[in-house]
Amino acid sequence: MSRARFADLIQRQLELFEHEQAALIADCEHAERAYDAADREEAEERYSEYLDLVETGTDVLADLRDNFAMTMDEEAAEEYEQAFNRAVANQLPRFALEIENS
Repeated sequence: MSRARFADLIQRQLELFEHEQAALIADCEHAERAYDAADREEAEERYSEYLDLVETGTDVLADLRDNFAMTMDEEAAEEYEQAFNRAVANQLPRFALEIENS
């Protein structure tokens, strides 16, 4: 399978994620702003809250990716996973840092 064939599928998957997880994405944005606005004493706690939300989103994306990859043979699954991870990095960069490790 080629990456081009995965592109439409992955785009639909990421759009579904953005729709179904709109509240989580908004919470991440809010938590990031709270961290940016926090004073020195609160910054670490705010950043930890932000990271927890990002981790949740990353886990949801990894589950989506892995569940679909299980339907493919090993070679196609590896190519799909790489394409998925690149798409996340491009479209949803806050969730990309740990997606390859999930």
